[in-house]
Amino acid sequence: MTENALAVKIARRIRSEGPLTLAAYMAIALHDPDLGYYATRRPIGAAGDFVTAPEISQVFGELIGLWCALVWEQIGRPDPVILAELGPGSGILASDLLRAASALPEFRCSLRLYLVETSPVLRAEQQRRLAFADPVWLARVEELPAGPVLIVANEFLDALPIRQLVRGHRYWSERMVTLDRERGFVFVNGPENPMLSVFVPETLSNTAQPGEVFEFCPAALALGAAIGARLKHDRGAALFIDYGYVAGRSRMSLSALAHHQPVDVLASPGNADLSAHVDFAAFAHAARGTGANTRGPVPQGRFLAGLGAAGRLAALSERATPNQRRRLESGVERLLDPAQMGDLFKALALVSPGLPTPFGFDFAETQR
Repeated sequence: MTENALAVKIARRIRSEGPLTLAAYMAIALHDPDLGYYATRRPIGAAGDFVTAPEISQVFGELIGLWCALVWEQIGRPDPVILAELGPGSGILASDLLRAASALPEFRCSLRLYLVETSPVLRAEQQRRLAFADPVWLARVEELPAGPVLIVANEFLDALPIRQLVRGHRYWSERMVTLDRERGFVFVNGPENPMLSVFVPETLSNTAQPGEVFEFCPAALALGAAIGARLKHDRGAALFIDYGYVAGRSRMSLSALAHHQPVDVLASPGNADLSAHVDFAAFAHAARGTGANTRGPVPQGRFLAGLGAAGRLAALSERATPNQRRRLESGVERLLDPAQMGDLFKALALVSPGLPTPFGFDFAETQR
């Protein structure tokens, strides 16, 4: 392992305190305030490590803006209304959303933009792109002021730290990160502990074979519970779009990306993006447990198509050059195609009790 300053810091902590949980390792690697991945670099775009839907096509953010406007109508057209984006990245989604919102002047004038972001690098980029909207930055969703709220989060949940449990011969053990003899980071299983079974779905706990791995994300569950409680008392909705699965299952999905290529998760902390597939069922269950209703999840392709992706593409193509038209068509196809992002990525809505099903979810089975 090529040591860097953050690797030295993590190694020092392991030597002092013992092996770290995977969640602790991820939290340091991604969010250390001085040396973490999000504190030191611009990760998004061709020059970064990954590309998200807003960079692929402006249609994405514009349709999210339409969705927010339709929900605003459903909650009684409040003025003001909080528009909060969690993990706004480069600010492109919010910029496209607000441009689309300008077609409805009353809606646009009612919006008060809040950005939940901890990265100083990304905050600076968001400031450059979104200064016209007078955004307010927060570190946590719990800091949002009271009142009607619209929350948007694209590829936010997948970057939250996860834990991994490994089925032993009798009980589950926790996967940890420690040092090998060459001072490189390696995974090791902690001792088997009967108390860990409380985190595992009963169906899996009864059928898992030795060596099977179960991932879960405490931070996502806490976030779902916090937003569910908020929506119980303040009218509004939250839209989460991410890649993941619906039914709980035994799997390992943790991965690392650097320069758009997969790399070893432990090779160079702070120099690669770490993420894991989202357990939408668990996240939705946490939100319902504190008072919200949930709609979906539905495949991203079907969600965007239901909001009018084809019509918006056609309208943009009318004013585009042939090269621009090809790029527009390629971008929208990537978002909708089941073989690309259309099925892997899913949309989930959390809504206040008593509100109608939001647009884009009305064809799906709903849960209350």
